[in-house]
Amino acid sequence: MIKQSQLKKNRSLQRKRRHYRVRNRVQGSAERPRLVVYRSLKNIEGQLVDDDQGVTLVGLSTLSEGLRDFKAEGQNRRVEQAFAAGKLLAERAKSQGIKAVVFDRGGYKYHGRVKAFADGAREGGLEF
Repeated sequence: MIKQSQLKKNRSLQRKRRHYRVRNRVQGSAERPRLVVYRSLKNIEGQLVDDDQGVTLVGLSTLSEGLRDFKAEGQNRRVEQAFAAGKLLAERAKSQGIKAVVFDRGGYKYHGRVKAFADGAREGGLEF
């Protein structure tokens, strides 16, 4: 059990608590897998998870082969990189026959890189 005094001091515990709240409402299945986003300070990762079987169907990171040498034109490089990652994940998902997903923002605000990742996935052809 997490104490209230610890929550005010520790941002990672606050994010985990928000993530648990989101996960109580969002459930992935084989027809509509859960699109999970993890954001670190430098990179962003996305996975499509089937919660019924507990299996990751597709995973992608900004450190993976297709995005490691990504060159951004604008000022905000990480946001553009997140958009490209979402688009590439959507293309890989469509090649496996996945069209619709449920979005799990992972306790992060739907803003900045998380929003860019979701917008890239939408532009790539995923519906959520």
